[in-house]
Amino acid sequence: MTLFKTGRYSKYIRPISILIDLMVIAILSFFVFRELVTDLWLFIFYQYLGWILIAFSIKFYDIYRFTTPIAIASKIFRQGVLFLLIIIAFFPFSRRATFNESSIAIFIFSSLILITIFKFSLFFYLKKYRIITGSNYRSAVIIGFTPEAIRLKDLFETRKDYGYRFLGYFSDKKENQEIIGKLDDLKPFVIENFVDEIYCSLHEVSNKYLKDLIDFAYENNKIIKFIPDTKEIFSKNLRIDYYDFFPVLSLKQTILNEPAIKLLKRFFDVLFSLIVIIFILSWLCPLLAILIKIESKGPVFFRQGRPGIDENEFICYKFRSMKINKTTEKEASKDDPRVTAIGKFMRKTSIDELPQFVNVLLGDMSVVGPRPHLWSQNKEYGKKLKKYILRHSVKPGITGLAQVSGFRGEITTERDMINRIKFDVFYIENWSLFLDLKIIFQTVINIFKGDKKAY
Repeated sequence: MTLFKTGRYSKYIRPISILIDLMVIAILSFFVFRELVTDLWLFIFYQYLGWILIAFSIKFYDIYRFTTPIAIASKIFRQGVLFLLIIIAFFPFSRRATFNESSIAIFIFSSLILITIFKFSLFFYLKKYRIITGSNYRSAVIIGFTPEAIRLKDLFETRKDYGYRFLGYFSDKKENQEIIGKLDDLKPFVIENFVDEIYCSLHEVSNKYLKDLIDFAYENNKIIKFIPDTKEIFSKNLRIDYYDFFPVLSLKQTILNEPAIKLLKRFFDVLFSLIVIIFILSWLCPLLAILIKIESKGPVFFRQGRPGIDENEFICYKFRSMKINKTTEKEASKDDPRVTAIGKFMRKTSIDELPQFVNVLLGDMSVVGPRPHLWSQNKEYGKKLKKYILRHSVKPGITGLAQVSGFRGEITTERDMINRIKFDVFYIENWSLFLDLKIIFQTVINIFKGDKKAY
């Protein structure tokens, strides 16, 4: 089972675009403001924060292969105007900065020119690249054989710069050489042929099939979009896009897929983990190392492979809380004979998890997220439970919503795992920085209060 996107397109385009924009801001700030601002690095950090917050609010980096040049120009203009206001707002509150209108004008004009040149160069280069090489494409299928579906297929074939490869229709209604299967044939075809996007003509499917199709797309990390008609599907959060003048409805992705949010969450993770490592682990680690060594033979740290984001394995670190044994893929249970005396205390207070802040610093984990399960659990429940695979779309966390909601510890029944997955999925689909802070606060409360399931 895998969560890798199967499309032949780079997931690094947006991060590279963000990085180049931030580099332009830093370099131009150095040349334009070094005589005007004493704390230049603080000013650059302030600009970064302002730029990212604006970009997130106006969806500045939400540029797709079907986005029009006018829409890109509009985004740049709005970003530039709001960023100008952010820069101007800095000077009245800083005693160590000199306000200079011409310098600010030069900075804004130069940065927007450079960012515009790069953004349009990349946009048109990718279009040309798709036409000439046939690379950077997405494979697509269409459910239904309606006039609207045929129009969309024609659009895929005429607009080569969009980079779509149409593989065929799936329909129960008509016989046609372009119909490559019935509706029931869709799922195995999508998996076996690494289809990236499924377009569904709502005219031909029942509500039951539609619900099942959405669940399938979630579980297998496939993009599903809808060709609009009169059927009511608006209970879901939908976004409308236009391929030329052709409207397509899409289920909105979780906010954690937004590049700006990923950057914000990563910044918070690094900052928080550094604070814990410097002010807690620096003195606690030597103390616990002595106690662990005194009680039992073996290493201070326990290292175990766990499934992380996209089901990529990473090495998860803990303070060793058990005697050396050969059953590490078995969860700890109540009064587990493998647990040492100091280990029992560490597990009760969750101190054994503190080395995972090193995992956070390395980028394998996040402070808050779905807890990384054992590989044995992952294999067992990944095939059983709907939306289980969705938890691998984000980094695993040291703590999570399920854990502070009473669903931590040993999994004794399938219902225990179902409840945990429900909270994990809710967290992913409803993330906010406030929710992260609330979970962290509740985790600290639980450490001091104690948790009956912590053993």
